[in-house]
Amino acid sequence: IKGILKPEEWQKVKKNVTTVKVDDPDLIKELVAHNVKFSANAQNGAGQYLYLVWLIPMIIFLIMMTKARRGATGAGLMSIGKSRANLYIDKDTGVTFDDVAGVDEAKEELKEVIDYLQNPQKYQRLGGKIPKGVLLVGPTGTGKTLLAKAVAGEAKVPFFSISGSGFVEMFVGVGAARVRDLFAQAQEKAPCIIFIDEIDALGKVRAAAPISGGHEERENTLNQLLVEMDGFDTRKGVILLAATNRPETLDTALLRPGRFDRHVLVDRPDIKGREDILKVHCKNVKLGKDVDIKIIAARTPGFVGADLANVVNEAALLAARVGKDAVGMDSLEEAINRVVAGLEKKKKVMSKKEQEIIAYHESGHALVAESVPGADKVHRVSIIPRGISALGYTLQLPTEDRYLLTRSELLDRLAVFLGGRVAEEIIFNEVSTGAQNDLERATDIAMSMVREYGMSEKLGPMTFQNGRKPLFVELGYRSGREVSDEVSKDIDNEVKKIIFDTHTRVKNILLEKKDRLQTLAKLLMEKEVIEGVELRKIISGNIPGSIKE
Repeated sequence: IKGILKPEEWQKVKKNVTTVKVDDPDLIKELVAHNVKFSANAQNGAGQYLYLVWLIPMIIFLIMMTKARRGATGAGLMSIGKSRANLYIDKDTGVTFDDVAGVDEAKEELKEVIDYLQNPQKYQRLGGKIPKGVLLVGPTGTGKTLLAKAVAGEAKVPFFSISGSGFVEMFVGVGAARVRDLFAQAQEKAPCIIFIDEIDALGKVRAAAPISGGHEERENTLNQLLVEMDGFDTRKGVILLAATNRPETLDTALLRPGRFDRHVLVDRPDIKGREDILKVHCKNVKLGKDVDIKIIAARTPGFVGADLANVVNEAALLAARVGKDAVGMDSLEEAINRVVAGLEKKKKVMSKKEQEIIAYHESGHALVAESVPGADKVHRVSIIPRGISALGYTLQLPTEDRYLLTRSELLDRLAVFLGGRVAEEIIFNEVSTGAQNDLERATDIAMSMVREYGMSEKLGPMTFQNGRKPLFVELGYRSGREVSDEVSKDIDNEVKKIIFDTHTRVKNILLEKKDRLQTLAKLLMEKEVIEGVELRKIISGNIPGSIKE
């Protein structure tokens, strides 16, 4: 109500007053009875609902907070300390040992874990204790995660799966809280298996010096993991599995007896292992009658399970693309070439001069590889561009799996890398940029011979490698311990001597077989790809008459 009070005798100014809303049905009667002049304005109806503008958002916010508190949202602020492990119950993993091949030794080691989960009294009656933690180590793609799922599938127990990076968040204390929550859930579901993939993201060696906040949070999470591993009892049936391809980076406290005290190597498969893996991946693929799995296994040295799965899948896609009824040997061969060298780029236009340089370059590699005893035999030579930067390639296949290399074998491999550049020198009397990668790999071999393997005649049986070299990961740089300027100069001179001596040796080989070099290069210019019997004849000197003419 707004109004003007009548002034008293002593007041000279009228006084404006405003009151709050008065809900009095007799108000108008009272005003009339006292001769008060008044008027009324109709109020806009929308004004009655203005309070809803702030009331409704408040109600929605309160509902969301209530759901978060109850864990309904699962990813809200209130549940940030909850474990993010995926839980697979019983057969939900969908994987058994029948789906894992090529790692027979690792499977045998893990069968003991399965037996313990199924028959714990068998070990407890003799006082035996199953290892609390089993660490799966090996290169990327060898099947460590698949093997862990197969253990849970065989044992028919719940399986908690989480990545090592899934513990740490931006908030302090979250990682440790998630570790506690994970082990609490595991104790409730026992017997069960906890699997931590890429544990090197969590368990790296702790620093001795003061560190930044981010590293401190990771170390707090690691400390909590160590505490939990000491605290839980394997008699309740909780087994911890972890996988990494960087075991040398893990903290020693994590690897001591009573924690991850059993290490299982999941290495690259040998030829028999590759054959078994290919059979597993070919179960659901319609193969042609010409397919020989043994030959494919022999032509994929160094391939891991993930590579072989990719080969089979690529072959099926290639066969389907051209409308074939089955996957033939040609599709599998092309799939291997794609994985090794990349996609063909037949439409890439190169001048005739460039094609000639590439043809002689690849022919040089092939001839040297067949001329030195320690090199792998040549399977195919091509001048079709592939992948990102390969303008041509020479595919070599080993006759057997190798685990050691002698000094003479390393020198022979170095010679093969120099073969392309030397061929250019002999034919064109100049070199091109195409030998860049070859020179990098040749220098790397020579450097390793001197710095790591103690194969230098002058420096003798000494190594200049600093610290532990990664077992399964190639570093993009070379670490070395500090040496004097004199020793560093000697190392450089020895590396130079090895490369220059090998260069002279390769030049003598190609000069002696210059006619074969020219023949192979000319045929490559015509056909673009040479392999098999035809390649063997040219390299051995049995040149067909049509080519001689």
